[in-house]
Amino acid sequence: MRVHVVSDVHGRADALARAGEGADVLVCLGDLLLFVDYDDHSQGIFAELFGAERASRFIGLRTAGRLDEAREMSAALWATLGGEPRQHIEDRVREQYEQLFAAMPTPAYLTYGNVDLPALWGDYVREGHHVLDGQTAEIGGLTFGFVGGGLRTRYRTPNEVDDEEFARKVEAVGAVDVLCCHIPPAVPGLLYDVVARRFERGSEATLAAIRETQPRYALFGHVHQPLAARTRIGRTECVNVGHFRGRGVPFALDL
Repeated sequence: MRVHVVSDVHGRADALARAGEGADVLVCLGDLLLFVDYDDHSQGIFAELFGAERASRFIGLRTAGRLDEAREMSAALWATLGGEPRQHIEDRVREQYEQLFAAMPTPAYLTYGNVDLPALWGDYVREGHHVLDGQTAEIGGLTFGFVGGGLRTRYRTPNEVDDEEFARKVEAVGAVDVLCCHIPPAVPGLLYDVVARRFERGSEATLAAIRETQPRYALFGHVHQPLAARTRIGRTECVNVGHFRGRGVPFALDL
């Protein structure tokens, strides 16, 4: 059996529609939405609402670590639109989700990323889409475990959870053959983004589970340009499946 795995789709509905070609099953590790595009500032929800020039300024503030200024800028811009800012965001999020889930191949097993809005997924999943978080599924005779979302950071992305809640989901999955998470285990080389020049947060709970249960594979995304795309922990092959928005090509896993 061949399984194709994607993560950090960030709006690439065109490539997502082709991601299942040649595979029996697609696994998606989240971050479907594109709010801002750090490579093309004209793309994403922020640029659609406020233009590429303001998006560039907003991205520049975030990249420089001036997060309070970025939030102040964002709040001022949202105020110019009138009404409830959340509704403006949700309308555009729904537009993206409608396109992305229509493009999503079947069968597919999905979990959430840190920029996703899980409460909306139920309106768009189709027959053959299986959404799991802190749950397992049998694929090709092996047990896959899924842990979605991210951990708390100063960036305050929409789907971040406390370390304790994340650890409970890891514990609920238990011993599996393939552990699928959005964020990596807490191994420095897997967490450092060589382009953004910063460490992302990884999970100590996931790392502990890998060391204890030794799945065949631990698959994840989140770090777009990692210093190390893969490493081995005991018998477990830990693999960053790649930045799907940038690459447009899934990671292939032959079972």
